[in-house]
Amino acid sequence: MKEVVKAGRTLPGAPYSPCVRAGGLLFISGQIPLDPNTGQIVPGGFREQVSRCLENLKHLLEEAGCSLDCVVKTTVFVTDLSLFGELNEVYKQYFAADPPARSAVQVSRLPMDAAVEIEAVAVVP
Repeated sequence: MKEVVKAGRTLPGAPYSPCVRAGGLLFISGQIPLDPNTGQIVPGGFREQVSRCLENLKHLLEEAGCSLDCVVKTTVFVTDLSLFGELNEVYKQYFAADPPARSAVQVSRLPMDAAVEIEAVAVVP
């Protein structure tokens, strides 16, 4: 049985749910760096985009009764893997102790020309 968590923002007309709970897990769709107030990519550079993705992820987790500590796996999509060091610097601020398993993949393009997108799987406490 699955339950859609009614939180978060999807791209207009996009046929997906931001967060789905199923079998004791949360599956969180890829979060791009959308400002929740404007619906636009946050201003600034790559670090600001990574931070906004993780803040959006954190918000979805909280709406589902979880936290970043519940995350067991993330997948990070970036358009420039040479920024991997900057990604790690921001990422470790959110996952300081016992970080989740992670994959990082360079892609040619992301929605709204974002530089980064992060999806996650979390265990429901």
